[in-house]
Amino acid sequence: MAGKRRFGGLRRLPSGRWQATVRLPDGTRQAAPETFPTKRDAQQWLSVKEAELLSGGASDPLKQRQTLAEFGNRWIEERPGLRPRTLDLYRWLFRRYILPSLGAVALGDIDPALVRRWRAGLLDSGTSPLMAAKAYRLLRAVLMTAVEDGVLLRNPCRIRGAGTEKSPERPVLTVQQVFELAERVPARFRLLVLVTTFGSLRWGEVTALRRCDFDSDTGTVHVRGAFVQSSGGGGPVRSAPKSRAGLRSIILPQPVAQMLAGHLSCMSDQDPEALIFTGSGGSPLLRGSFNRAARWSECVRAIGVPGLHFHDLRHTGNHLAAQSGASLRDLMLRMGHDSMRAALIYQHANQNAGRHIAVCLDGLILRQSGTGNGSDGLREQDERQDPSSAGQPVPTG
Repeated sequence: MAGKRRFGGLRRLPSGRWQATVRLPDGTRQAAPETFPTKRDAQQWLSVKEAELLSGGASDPLKQRQTLAEFGNRWIEERPGLRPRTLDLYRWLFRRYILPSLGAVALGDIDPALVRRWRAGLLDSGTSPLMAAKAYRLLRAVLMTAVEDGVLLRNPCRIRGAGTEKSPERPVLTVQQVFELAERVPARFRLLVLVTTFGSLRWGEVTALRRCDFDSDTGTVHVRGAFVQSSGGGGPVRSAPKSRAGLRSIILPQPVAQMLAGHLSCMSDQDPEALIFTGSGGSPLLRGSFNRAARWSECVRAIGVPGLHFHDLRHTGNHLAAQSGASLRDLMLRMGHDSMRAALIYQHANQNAGRHIAVCLDGLILRQSGTGNGSDGLREQDERQDPSSAGQPVPTG
């Protein structure tokens, strides 16, 4: 039994289910992606397709036949302005988590049920929720472009919360722990630890600092660039900071600024363009070689924070800066963020109005590290310091 319609047709199959087909503007016929239990269900599908055709909103069936691998790889390579590190991440996520299960699937065959099965398969195979969320967000972004290009009518990625990363809370060091860590790493890395923490700098920013980026008269470091790992291999490449807000000037606490000036006076290379923190032979620092040369794992275990990441120093600095009661705008400027969201996270840790960030950090360092005026190094403790305060968390008031 079959039914004829202006835009398509209905046919009852030997199984008793109904099949619906629609005639497209190019003269070809397109069958519904599934059969229907009743004639009414099939008619409803045809009605929806008719409305799409009349409104011009129907997707292009020829474009729908391209595979996700073809469309996704092209999507990644055509993204404008991606940093090399982000580009590498997209390629890796797509290759590792998306291509094996979905790469050969035509875009038109990807539906919400398939996306749900794909995500469930990732989690069942042992993929961490963090990586599954990253892969899902990438797939959603790729398919959203397919919607914008008219290939798909709707994005099949509709799993609520699937793209949300729920990372474990990272540790925050006390000022005393920061200085203890700086004392334990080799001497040439001590100021790297301190400047990163109390300047709230990223790895690429602090390793790209040059002599000319530090003004010893004002205790200010000027972030004018950052190192990123080249996607083509080789060493790091100097580029603009992560965002426009990354271009900024940061006043260091006076003790740290004085120690940094002392560090520079001991450097053999007096060229204003010389890097302040370098690897062997004056080359830019690499993450892996730094971890080995600094005995990072050994040092962080010694201060009681095993598993501490270098980026947690910036995280610590952001928390300490928020304790000054600085405005949201001031925190954003210091952290180098375009968005208020990240600054709000730290500001909520302390809502009290107070002193300026650098002045507040001056007091914290003098009170907890025992550095005096900053010229006595890291080892001497202030005899007047209350012994009962040793190892206590930084006050939040």
